[in-house]
Amino acid sequence: MMQLNVKDLKMQFDGATVFDHVTFTVQNDDWLTITGESGSGKSTLLKIIAGLIDATSGSITLDGKSEWDYDISTYRQEVSYAVQSAQLFGKTVRDNLDLPFEVRNQTPDVDRELTLLRAMELPESFLDKDVHELSGGQRQRVGVARNLLFPPKVLLLDEISTGLDADTKLTIWKLIQQMQDKYHFAILSVTHDGEEIKHANAIMTLQDGEATIHERTN
Repeated sequence: MMQLNVKDLKMQFDGATVFDHVTFTVQNDDWLTITGESGSGKSTLLKIIAGLIDATSGSITLDGKSEWDYDISTYRQEVSYAVQSAQLFGKTVRDNLDLPFEVRNQTPDVDRELTLLRAMELPESFLDKDVHELSGGQRQRVGVARNLLFPPKVLLLDEISTGLDADTKLTIWKLIQQMQDKYHFAILSVTHDGEEIKHANAIMTLQDGEATIHERTN
């Protein structure tokens, strides 16, 4: 059973405390949604868990091993971070979908890449499409597909559907749910969307520097 343990995390900026004593555990198939007002530290918390920034104090362990005892490349393969505006690289969609294979020293699997493109309701011809010609919604679908080519142990989603149309949101969330059902990874998501919150089995609210968690019953 996979476990991500966050214990007594504290974050300060310029002496001001953003949050303190944040403690929780997620396991396989958990979906924890983080809510709170702007500036409450939601995205900061995900960045700390992703290994992008350091907390002021506290600890994070994945399967009993400290985040900092992992090789950073290995850790980021196990804990995958997706953001609101996907950062695409290179020239084509193929360049971006090849990247997860290359960092693992594997030959790109075109069939897997095309399967995810189709699941994102993008045509196979998009594999060789210039990333600068993609709409915002298309870029986001490619970015999330890239995160899912190698399903992680923990998937971090930082307001990934903000600004997207309803159909694109539905496509993205449907695939994420299907992939979680198949691969049993845990999800931590930040969102303000009431419909998206319904995917979660637990909700954390960050308010006045404190975290409150409650289980969803429906």
